[in-house]
Amino acid sequence: MNIQHILIDDNSPIHRELSIYRTGTINRVRLQDAAYATYGSLAIDAHNYAALFHYGLPEALNHLPFISESNNGLDSWDEAFLHHSSLNGMRLIVEELISMIDTNKHETILLGWQDQPIGIAYFRDVDPARFVAFLEDVICFVVGAAEAGYDLEFIL
Repeated sequence: MNIQHILIDDNSPIHRELSIYRTGTINRVRLQDAAYATYGSLAIDAHNYAALFHYGLPEALNHLPFISESNNGLDSWDEAFLHHSSLNGMRLIVEELISMIDTNKHETILLGWQDQPIGIAYFRDVDPARFVAFLEDVICFVVGAAEAGYDLEFIL
C-alpha cells in the first residue's frame, strides 16, 4: 500500500481544518458557582496539544481525581474538572515531567492515519523546549489558581 506522509503545518489553513488538528483550553472556574463562569484561561495550541499526549501528561495527571462526564478522567475530546485541593499535586506531576524531557531531542511524532479513501499518515514536529516553556506557563497558571481557590476545567 502506498501511504502519503503529511507533516502538519500550523500556517496551513487546510491543515488547521483537519480533524487531527486539535487544540484545547484550561480554564479557571469555581465548581461551587451557581452559574458557569471562567476566571482566566490558558490556551493549548496544536503543537502543545500533541506534545501533551506524546509525553504522557494526561496519563500522569489521571492519578488525580478528575471529574468528567465520560468518567475517563482527563482525555482527548473531553471536558474534565480538577478541584483546587488537587492543584498542588498537579504542579508536582508537571514539574516531574519537565525534569524528564530532553529539550535537545527534537522529535517527529505520528498523530494518526487513515486507510480510506487513500492511505495518509499525519505527523507533527515537536519542539521539546517550546513544550517545556508551555509547561512552565501551566505551572504558573495552576499556582495562581490554587492561591485564589479556583478549580480547573480542561477542554481537550
